[in-house]
Amino acid sequence: MDVKKVLFISQEIDPYLPASEFSTFAKDLAQGLQEKGAEVRSFMPKYGAINERRNQLHEVIRLSGLNIIIDDCDHPLIIKVATLQPSRLQVYFIDNDDYFYRHSPGKMETVDWAELNDERSIFFVRGTVETVKKLRWEADIVQCIGWITALTPLYLKKIYNEDPSFRNSKIVYSLTKDGFEGNLDPRMVDKLKQEGFTDEQLASLTAGDTPVDFVKLNKIAIDNADAIIESTDSVLPELVEYAKASGKPFLPYTPSDDPSAAYTEFYRSL
Repeated sequence: MDVKKVLFISQEIDPYLPASEFSTFAKDLAQGLQEKGAEVRSFMPKYGAINERRNQLHEVIRLSGLNIIIDDCDHPLIIKVATLQPSRLQVYFIDNDDYFYRHSPGKMETVDWAELNDERSIFFVRGTVETVKKLRWEADIVQCIGWITALTPLYLKKIYNEDPSFRNSKIVYSLTKDGFEGNLDPRMVDKLKQEGFTDEQLASLTAGDTPVDFVKLNKIAIDNADAIIESTDSVLPELVEYAKASGKPFLPYTPSDDPSAAYTEFYRSL
């Protein structure tokens, strides 16, 4: 397929968070895709650790203001944007005081306030999708990186599948070694059913009658994605095997100084 527009949804992007293997990879990939001619729009959560003044974030009033209902509670959606230099890549930030700190108290919200990670993920995914709809932007590729993005394929395939912004999109999910410990809220499945999902659609989350953990969250992403990429080394073998067994296009991990070249070729094959 012709790859002109890439919606890049990432758990973190350098330099907005301290540099790490994950955040630097995400930045290099997004910038590399844009340098190869794709129009890229990037989205990430607006964590409390992000310095808005230093990174020149500003609120986009015309995109903000929507209330997202999760578990019968309204949560206002706030959209902020910054431009990543020198590539001039636009990065949008999904913000809300119920899920993201105003200022960082030290640890990341996903660690220090982990009991809300299920709703935080739902809010981030829905906030991203609703913002893209408002932008009237049609993505050829939706690239999801990081566990907080794992519900994106499910929402796009089951809830937003007829929306003009996504009905022709190919959804690519990246497997990474960066996960979380423990389980998500035991009521996560009930909250997703309130969103309109069926038992059958949520089967990967309920399999084995055990709480939703990092493995289950990745499996439901694999179930609904069009293609899978092993983006880092040391990915859990169980997830790699599950992805391969799905029969979907799979790009194995290969170290590279320019991952965007292999990703662009992979996208074109879909």
